Amino acid sequence: MLNNVTLVGRLTADPELRYTQNGTAVASFTLAVGRDYKNAAGEREADFISIQCWRGTAENCAKHMHKGDFCAVDGRLQINSYQAKDGSNRKAAVVVAEMVYFISAIKQPQQDKPAETAPREKLFDDDLPF
Repeated sequence: MLNNVTLVGRLTADPELRYTQNGTAVASFTLAVGRDYKNAAGEREADFISIQCWRGTAENCAKHMHKGDFCAVDGRLQINSYQAKDGSNRKAAVVVAEMVYFISAIKQPQQDKPAETAPREKLFDDDLPF
């Protein structure tokens, strides 16, 4: 069987890092992933996908990634079942990340800038909703 998910998007908030009772790091964040088409109003829509990563990957994500950063995630889809407060059975989908790739440029300390700088290449659409 094959269960493989690859996503590229922006973080909607800083990753949340916590530790299990036996000290294993786990980080959670939501990735806004744009759709390839525009809706009837001419706007791009996005899906907001829950991501979970573990151990060293979790600590690196929490340390280096921030709201608005681009990243790519390779992982697997996991469906978690739980019982809501009202007693109904619910399911929630989460992508468990095996690898997280930081796409946003690493921020360097501000240094003296030359008077004119060459324009940077546009890597991503600016009209995405996130």
